[in-house]
Amino acid sequence: MEKRNIKELHDLWLKKALLDNDLHKELLKMNSDEINDAFYRDLEFGTGGLRGIIGAGTNRMNVYTVSKASQGLANYILKYYKEGNRSIAISRDSRLKSDLFAFTAASVFAANGIKVYIYPYISPVPTLSFATRYLKTSAGVMITASHNPSKYNGYKVYGSDGCQIANEVADEVLNNIESIDIFKDIKRISLDDGFKTNMIEYIKPEVLTAFIEEVKKQSLLGDEKINKDISIIYSPLNGTGLVPVTRALKELGYTNVQVVKEQEFPNGYFPTCPYPNPEIEQAMHLGIEYANKYDADLLVATDPDCDRVGIAVKDKKGNFKLLSGNETGTLLLDYICSRKTKLNKMPKEPVAVKTIVTTSLARKVAESYHVKMIDVLTGFKYIGEQIKILESEKKENSYIFGFEESYGVLSGTYVRDKDAVNGSTLIVEMFAYYKSKGLSLLDKLEELYKKFGYTLNTLYSFEFDGEEGFNKMNSIMTSFRNDVDKIGNLKVKELIDYSKGVDNLPKSNVLKFILEDDSYVIVRPSGTEPKLKTYLSVSKADEKAAKKCEDEIYNSLSKILSK
Repeated sequence: MEKRNIKELHDLWLKKALLDNDLHKELLKMNSDEINDAFYRDLEFGTGGLRGIIGAGTNRMNVYTVSKASQGLANYILKYYKEGNRSIAISRDSRLKSDLFAFTAASVFAANGIKVYIYPYISPVPTLSFATRYLKTSAGVMITASHNPSKYNGYKVYGSDGCQIANEVADEVLNNIESIDIFKDIKRISLDDGFKTNMIEYIKPEVLTAFIEEVKKQSLLGDEKINKDISIIYSPLNGTGLVPVTRALKELGYTNVQVVKEQEFPNGYFPTCPYPNPEIEQAMHLGIEYANKYDADLLVATDPDCDRVGIAVKDKKGNFKLLSGNETGTLLLDYICSRKTKLNKMPKEPVAVKTIVTTSLARKVAESYHVKMIDVLTGFKYIGEQIKILESEKKENSYIFGFEESYGVLSGTYVRDKDAVNGSTLIVEMFAYYKSKGLSLLDKLEELYKKFGYTLNTLYSFEFDGEEGFNKMNSIMTSFRNDVDKIGNLKVKELIDYSKGVDNLPKSNVLKFILEDDSYVIVRPSGTEPKLKTYLSVSKADEKAAKKCEDEIYNSLSKILSK
């Protein structure tokens, strides 16, 4: 990394960063450590776009880094799309400064002659992916930091196909961004001028309606009669899911839905769920309180940009139990396969897609229905790419389901990213269907374990903040590549290094350790957070044996990572 004059950069921002008063106030109050962390590098732009802490500096999310990214993307659109055919769709979630960042991006694109379609209200990731396809835009931008704490925001970029941009596109956009002077080279027009000249236009309500109709088409009930009066507690975790999720459920006939009041409306501070991620118990705690209080059947929660969905169901003792993304995804895969088979809707060459860190149990389920399972790198965009490949081969209808362990699912091809509106409605349907047969989701899961063997999948994240943490994380990955031959009590049977290119997948900084009992550990740096993620998968005869082995593997990893 090229050494930069951090003091000089800080002084420059003090003089020039005048578009947002909050930035100037922050710059004046920074101590030396804060200045260093804010300016030691540029906020990294990759296939996931930008994501970082909101604040002043080149390594922060602010109107300048958003403008610079927008100008870089604008330059890409100007190069590859003809005049008169350049457009972009924009949406944002409920996070702090999301409105400011979304309309800042709109002003940059409009100034570059690119027609902007922007949602007039907060709206989820899947509705942005849908809008790019429905409106046939050149690209799309979603302002969101997904499930991160409130101090974060982000900037996701989508292609005209509704999928997050591919590696090569991200590289070219990054090259554009790096050539831009953040204070001199960015075009802007006022929002008033943008709307007056029709270069900026609000997305019409018909687009959301069309999206909801596609979600409803994913139902697999057929003529099956079920009780749609089941008691559902729903939480949008102060994010974007409220309107589309409750509307879709209502139109599908599920009317007994109660929303967690404290988490109902948009609030970028997430006061009752500081880490608004349905993967973790803390974010689901209030919803479980509601579910117990009102004796509900099911708890459903979506993250702030409504692309992840988590659930809790009652166990035999009447206590609510959270299901993991692996468990919910596998249940949905089995439900979709069984219902499509029953309704004679299974395509000739059915295809399901999962990420390499997602449970191996899903492959066993798919194979039992003669469904081809494709493994892709971590990131739902790779699932979207598989849909695009099928589409190019005129086999789009072969796709039946895609999911990842991090609570992302998609059963249709109308969008090319994970869709928690689709996930929520399909989970509710699945729950109600099995309940009509006298089965809980835990009963159904136990059936799958008895048939295919118990599989325990866990994820542990280790944080590495700041420049020192960033360097340490890189050092650990190097050490893992060269020095690990045993994890827990198990020898490493094989190391798969995805950075070298494996199974025709793009090169990626991911390591998979296959252990002597065929358990595995996958290690990768997060592409969006200062974390090293470790995925553990253990298959044993029963839960007790799996947990014992998983404990040994985790304790061994912790020692390696703490050196």
